[in-house]
Amino acid sequence: MKYRHSGFTLIELMIVIVIISILAGIAYPSYTAYVERGRRSDGQSALLDLSHRMDQYFSEHKSYKGATLAQLGITETSPEGYYNLSINDISGNSYTANAVPLGAQSSDKCGTLTLNQLGQRSFTGTSATLSECW
Repeated sequence: MKYRHSGFTLIELMIVIVIISILAGIAYPSYTAYVERGRRSDGQSALLDLSHRMDQYFSEHKSYKGATLAQLGITETSPEGYYNLSINDISGNSYTANAVPLGAQSSDKCGTLTLNQLGQRSFTGTSATLSECW
């Protein structure tokens, strides 16, 4: 009499678990990097909108001095809430706008994103390049 085994052996199950673990170990870091990049676009677009509104303010007042987020119709947080916006170093002809990451985005390798009146972009992170962050 022959017996038919139905089911899986312990070895077969362990091999499947190892393969799934390896795939998850490779996929998860890629996924988190993709999510950070997507959230970073929230800060980038908020800074570009802020810059556009600062240029409009300059056209009307012939100076950047006195401009505030409230006057420009911008809230302190980016549209999706991943960045805190601010305008620093405001003078008659110059300004620096910053987007500081908040919450889950605060671990982003790019750190604070910065844009000035000349359209020069920068960041405070140490393990990234300008092309990665902008």
